[in-house]
Amino acid sequence: MTRPSASLPPEYFERMFQSADDPWDLETSAYEQAKYAHSIRALENRRYDSGFEVGCAKGVLTGLLAPSCRSLLAVDVSGTALRAARTRCEASDHVSFANMAFPGLAPANSFDLVVLSEVAYYWSDQDLGAAADWLLSHLVSGGDLLLVHWTGKTDYPQSGDEAVLKLRALLGDRIEVTRAERMAKYRLDLWRRQP
Repeated sequence: MTRPSASLPPEYFERMFQSADDPWDLETSAYEQAKYAHSIRALENRRYDSGFEVGCAKGVLTGLLAPSCRSLLAVDVSGTALRAARTRCEASDHVSFANMAFPGLAPANSFDLVVLSEVAYYWSDQDLGAAADWLLSHLVSGGDLLLVHWTGKTDYPQSGDEAVLKLRALLGDRIEVTRAERMAKYRLDLWRRQP
């Protein structure tokens, strides 16, 4: 299997969300629900001033993250997915959404929580580098970076393990690993930004 070297384009995700109501079973899968619950537990009831979720899809995890954040920006490349996410989270007025292809487009403000759940393996090495650069200048000291990625084989630019290990190497000693947990089908990593 030859994997692409370029990041997957926004059109790939828009086609997925236009062709199926729930293309990755994010709303219905017991596996996804357990993974989301694990993600929230990993934050240990910490309250964040400003959260940023990359690749929010239809907002299932966004809705679960919302109570942990005073403000939460969730982005996705699919307008179809974002419409569903806005509807799902309409009662949470502190949650905002944007159509954004991170890391090529990225917010200018800083955050004390960044969530990369099932997204980093879609990125090329170049985009992993751009994401690392952005994180080093926009994740505040003491802020958390939560990464959750499937660890099976992929036809994406990276495997889940490769994406996480490369990003960790790019961030260097500016990040402390506070959790590194491996489950049967995915890994959960929680890193804290050092001064």
